[in-house]
This record gives sequence, C-alpha cells and structure tokens, in this order.
Amino acid sequence: MTTAALQTVLTVPDRFRGPARSANGGWLAGTLAGVLNGGRSAVEVTLRAPTPLGTELKLEHLANSVSLYDGGKPLVEAIPVAEDVQAPPFVSFTEAARAESGFAGRRAHAFPECFACGFREPGDGLRIFPGPVEGSDNLVAAGWRVPFTVADEDGVPPAVVGAALDCVTGWAHFRPGQSALLGRLAVQFHRKVTAGGVYSVVARETGREGRKMFGQSAIYEVDGTLVAAANATWIAPR
Repeated sequence: MTTAALQTVLTVPDRFRGPARSANGGWLAGTLAGVLNGGRSAVEVTLRAPTPLGTELKLEHLANSVSLYDGGKPLVEAIPVAEDVQAPPFVSFTEAARAESGFAGRRAHAFPECFACGFREPGDGLRIFPGPVEGSDNLVAAGWRVPFTVADEDGVPPAVVGAALDCVTGWAHFRPGQSALLGRLAVQFHRKVTAGGVYSVVARETGREGRKMFGQSAIYEVDGTLVAAANATWIAPR
C-alpha cells in the first residue's frame, strides 16, 4: 500500500530573508520541523539549495519526511531523528546581554539584513547579536527580547524559534565579515517561546572538518530552563 503525499504551497515572505535574496535557513528548519511533528522530538533539516523569496514553493509531507521544492528542484528536507539534540551550557540573561558588545558583526557583517542577526528595525528582525561570553573558552551568547511582532494567534511559531537558533551557531565561528552557508540544522523544541519574554541565546563551536563547521545552540529561560536546542553544520566558501 502506497502512502499518498500531502502537498501544500509555501511562499517565504521577504521579511524572513537571511542573505539578500534567499530565506533564512533556521526559519526554514523551524517551519519544516513544525509541519513534521511540531518539533517536540528532534528533527534534522538539510538545506540542499538556497530557497527563493516571494515564490510559490511545493511543500510535500510524505510519511515521516517533509520536503520543499521549487518546481522539481529539491530545496529542503526534514526527517525525525531518535537522539535528543545536545545543548551548550546555560548562560544567564545578564551575562548574555553583556556579551553582545563583542558581536563580531558590528565591525563587518556579510548579511546585515538577516532576519535573525541583522541590523533590522526593532520589531522587524530578531536582532540577536551574539558575542563571546566572558570567562568561557568557546561560548557566545546574546540576550533575546522577543518582539510581539513575530507572534501569531498561536504564539511564537516554530519558524521564528528556528531562526533564533540558527545564526548564533555561525557566529560561534565567524570573525568580522566572515560567512558560510548553513547545510544542516537539527532542532528540538521543549517549551513555548513567549512574545515579550526575555531569553538567553547561547552557542558554541564543536569542531571543524575541512570546509564544514559544527556548532550547538540553545534558548534558555532566565531561570535556566531549556526551551529549545539546535545542532548545526555550516559549509565555508571555497
């Protein structure tokens, strides 16, 4: 017996861009994880090609996978994984907010209009600016003040949480002006993010292999409760 695929249309608004003409990878990862299982258990999302903005794309849910296509071209695929996503250690909101002063993107930013880490107007982007945590070897962190403008009638959607977990893993590696392409993001959501709430967003680099860079990120409540976590693979340009 063959299981029929459920197909819908997804159009990524320009607001949710990462690079100037394509979607933020974390936003896509959160979107597909939300479709697959709500992100309650770990979901691994692979980005195979840049996703265009303002274009009708085919979102296909088949058995235990969700895929996004531009015509017949595969863009993104999400599948469940058995293992929990590992998180970096907790950093207090005060320490995280203090770390923002060292954000490397302030000196040079490859994607200054990025929805997650770009210099967008307050309320338009997330404005998460991770910098080195004082006294740590490899942690970066930022304080996240969640704008009400990213919530819908059901609260802050998985797509926005995915975006918050995304770029911070890159900034655990990047120096001013550096960039890379997100190749894979495994995400897991433990609790809801509240519009108007304050959180610590923390990341650390976990290794390199050739052009691949690996990192972990997490969102924590002020009391140290883990809200969400992600493990990322970035691909550095040749």
